[in-house]
Amino acid sequence: MSDRRGIQVMSPVLLGVDDAGWMPVTAGESGATVFRSADATRYAKCVPAADAAELEAERDRGMWLSAQGVPGPRVLDWRSGDAGVCLVTSAVSGVPADQLPAEHLRAAWERIADAVRRLHETPVAQCPFRWGLDAMVAAARDVVARDAVNPDFLPVDQQQTPPTELLDRLTRQVSRRREQEAVDLVVCHGDLCLPNIILDPQTLDVSGFIDLGRLGSADRYTDLALLLANARETWTDEEQARAADLAFAQRYGITLDHDRLRFYLHLDPLTWG
Repeated sequence: MSDRRGIQVMSPVLLGVDDAGWMPVTAGESGATVFRSADATRYAKCVPAADAAELEAERDRGMWLSAQGVPGPRVLDWRSGDAGVCLVTSAVSGVPADQLPAEHLRAAWERIADAVRRLHETPVAQCPFRWGLDAMVAAARDVVARDAVNPDFLPVDQQQTPPTELLDRLTRQVSRRREQEAVDLVVCHGDLCLPNIILDPQTLDVSGFIDLGRLGSADRYTDLALLLANARETWTDEEQARAADLAFAQRYGITLDHDRLRFYLHLDPLTWG
C-alpha cells in the first residue's frame, strides 16, 4: 500500500495484526500511519523499526494510565518485526472536543475541567514517566539545532523570529520555572489540545484522553497552556475566551498564572520536529 505521495505505507496486516478491514486515517511526517478497523472499534498505529522506541513508550504510557482508572484507549495488541511495529488500541467512543461548536464546547467546559483535574490528581510519585521542563528544553534544543521548527506551530507574532532567539528567551527563565515545577508537579497529558479530548456527544462527558505519547510528570501549566490556547480556536471572540479561561480556572480550582501560561505555550512549539 502506498499513500498519495507514493511513500510505502505499512499496514497492520503486514505486521501480523488480524485483517479487520483496516483503513488509513492519518499519515504523519514521522512516517507513522494510523488505521481504523472497519467496525470503528479499534485503531492501529504503525511506525518503521527506527521509530519503535517512541511507539513503545506510547504503549507503556497508555497501559499505565489505564491502570490508574483514567479513561482512554486500552492497549489490545502489540506487534513488531523487521519492517516496523504496530500498536493496536481500543477506540474511545465519542467525538474530539475540537469538533464541537462554541456553544457545545462551553456546555462541556466544566466537565473537561473536572476530567483534567482528575488526571492531574493521579499520584505523581507513582508515575514512571517524565515530560518535565528539562525534557522539554532538551527536545527544543534538539529541534532548533536541526532547524526543524515548524513556523506554523508558532504564535503569529513569533513566526518571523529566528527559533534560536525564541529558545534563548525561554532558557533565561528556566531556573525560575524549575523552582515552580518542583512544587507543582502533576501527571500531565503532555499534548492536551482539544483533538485529544474525546467527549460523549449526548452527555458531553469526557469519554477519555487519547494520544498519550508525552504523558508524564510535569508542571501542570504544560497542559493548561495548551488547552486554553487551543480552545481559543473555537471560542467566537476574545471576550468569550477570557470568560472560558476564568470558568475553567474556577472549576479546576486555580488562579491562573498568565506568565507561566505564556512560557509553556511558547516552549511547546519548539519541541516538535
